[in-house]
Amino acid sequence: MIDTLFMRKSIKITLGIIALLLISAVMFFRWKSEHLVLSTYHPSHIEFQRKGNKFYFSAASAGESFKTVSKEIELNDEVFAGLFICSHNEKVVEKAIFSNVRITVPAADDFKPYQDYLGSQIEIMDVQTGIRKIIHSVPYSIQAPNWSKDGKYLYYNNSDGKMFRYTLATGKEEILNTGEAVANNNDHALSFDGKMIALSSYLGDPRRSTIFTMALDGKGEAKQITQPAWGHSWFHSWSPDGKQLIYMGDRNNQQNIWAIDIATKKETQLTHTPTLDDGPEYTPDGQYIYFNSVRTGTMKIFRMKPDGSDQEQITFDEYNDWFPHISPDGKQLIYIAFPKEIDPTTHPFYKKVTLKTMPVSGGVPKSIAYFYGGQGSINTPSWSPDGRFVAFISNTKL
Repeated sequence: MIDTLFMRKSIKITLGIIALLLISAVMFFRWKSEHLVLSTYHPSHIEFQRKGNKFYFSAASAGESFKTVSKEIELNDEVFAGLFICSHNEKVVEKAIFSNVRITVPAADDFKPYQDYLGSQIEIMDVQTGIRKIIHSVPYSIQAPNWSKDGKYLYYNNSDGKMFRYTLATGKEEILNTGEAVANNNDHALSFDGKMIALSSYLGDPRRSTIFTMALDGKGEAKQITQPAWGHSWFHSWSPDGKQLIYMGDRNNQQNIWAIDIATKKETQLTHTPTLDDGPEYTPDGQYIYFNSVRTGTMKIFRMKPDGSDQEQITFDEYNDWFPHISPDGKQLIYIAFPKEIDPTTHPFYKKVTLKTMPVSGGVPKSIAYFYGGQGSINTPSWSPDGRFVAFISNTKL
């Protein structure tokens, strides 16, 4: 099956291949009599990008990062792009099945973060096969889907501070009643028993991210847990017993990992670094907290005991790794890797990013998805209850 894709100026096309049979180990694109060669072996993902008159061709073998070549070509603003397969033997007919075909219109070079937004697509991906499906698209910003305990719903926010519940069986989207928490950001997650949700919502003057908890059915009041006067509190995870919340707290101009007892409202500082620590999440057995830290100069994944002891680094490559999420069975984690060129203390909107998985104990990360997104794509836990799927947000102009 061959997909022909329409491409305009500044459009990026990302193509994921399920099966590509007997294709050459050298991938190339051709203009007139010229060849631009990219050496790779059995690529599982390819990407073609145009920016102005510069064309980029990338390919990656399963689980690995993209390799890229580029060339300057004078073409009209409107062009056509397509996929083709050659068996290299005129007597043999081969078949290739293409999946995860995406056309992405990226943000303008002068876009203003948190003011200019692209459209959003909720995607569900089979973690084992890499097959992705777009289930919901809107022309504005929605962020950070959480999966319900029963697997029936996704919960997410939009850029106006509202929370939504999306019914997977019907595609129905409805506003979640969050009481006094009306300026919610993308740091929200469900309790391990699936009965409660914790939210980060802006409050006070100056406006600061403040944590609330409430029953997931939306019938109870939102209960304020942290105080704006303490500084920003960016929530990320419940403890498995539901008695504690962990989050990145901005206290005295230092961003570290904090925990709070829900009943007593007593805060405990878990990390004490002068650099940014963020994205904490408990393992289902409560034995570890995983988080990301820039203490090495690059944002990497770490873990520690629940009391903050025995902190150890888990990822080691050159990319900027954010937001580790542990699978329901506690055996693997997924995280988002940003390009090495960004400021490692940021997780910006609208970048070419990668989802990676690895065993919770460490090992070689495996790339399982390449897409255009970043901030708001997978900030909070998004595994399905059975551990087969993850939900995330990709972005394009719609």
